[in-house]
Amino acid sequence: MEDPTEQSLWRPLHELLTRMDGEIGRIYTDRAVQGLKPTYVRELLQLHLKGPMTITELADAIGRTHSALSQKVSAMRTAGLVRTVPGADARSKQVTLTAKSKKLVELLADEWRATEAALAELEAELPYPMSQVVRDVEEALAKKSFHDRIADQLR
Repeated sequence: MEDPTEQSLWRPLHELLTRMDGEIGRIYTDRAVQGLKPTYVRELLQLHLKGPMTITELADAIGRTHSALSQKVSAMRTAGLVRTVPGADARSKQVTLTAKSKKLVELLADEWRATEAALAELEAELPYPMSQVVRDVEEALAKKSFHDRIADQLR
């Protein structure tokens, strides 16, 4: 059998996004910020703006699953960026910012805005903006889901 993973239409996209996240991460390294990943910024800003939330509330706020957010909160806790305290009932935990992350929120907001401006600049150089690609893919998937497309290929 040949290795089917040798061909990938998506690998270049994943690699591009990973490189871009790495470049954002370098901004934190340049400023000697330890333990912060670009994938934490949205959650940290939401906690700053909306206050402590349960993992479920935070997941709902950013459109992720409870399971995914639980893992991310655990990693952010290990990095010293959030802490968890018992919630209103024994099954829930409230997620709050630590003193370390409270000191970072202005940098995070500034970096978010700078990243958006850099993306707008980049898109202006492209013949077909990435954000338009996303909208076009979402429109096509609204007509036929990705699941159904894969299932059809397996038949």
